[in-house]
Amino acid sequence: MDQTAAHKLVFAMLDADGDGIVSREEYMERTGNVARAMGLEEDDQLVVSARNLGERAWASMDADGDGKMTFDQYTAWAGAEAFDTVCAPVLGALFDLADTDHDGSLDLGEFTALRTALNNPATNAEAAFTALDTNGDGRIGRDDYIASIRAHVTGEGSPMGRALYSRPLSDLPS
Repeated sequence: MDQTAAHKLVFAMLDADGDGIVSREEYMERTGNVARAMGLEEDDQLVVSARNLGERAWASMDADGDGKMTFDQYTAWAGAEAFDTVCAPVLGALFDLADTDHDGSLDLGEFTALRTALNNPATNAEAAFTALDTNGDGRIGRDDYIASIRAHVTGEGSPMGRALYSRPLSDLPS
């Protein structure tokens, strides 16, 4: 999968209402969705931390400050540097919300709850989990999870990224 296709898939996941624009509210609701899925309260320190990181990420993505991001704006912003400096900390914080036993890894249930809360299809969660669980121990580590997403969004290819999506690219932004 090339980088443009990966960007389309990620943007479609961020655009929860499918209107072709990612609003600040949509982006910020990701933290709330994961917190609710995991039974965490809004004032839980992990939720507060994830929300703060999300605010910083949104400020970086919304360069013109209008509270919305188009696909073209997203593709202009996205890349390895943006992922490493902005996205990886947010994804790590969201991972931590899903890591209910705080062992630095997710089991299939935690992984599925996280991915579906982030607007990924539940039907593909098990395939994505299996693609990441290379040693077959039933756990996915935080670093492997983030590295797989990085590979996907930078166009390097990721087994998890391929497994997560079943929507044809024709259904996604052009």
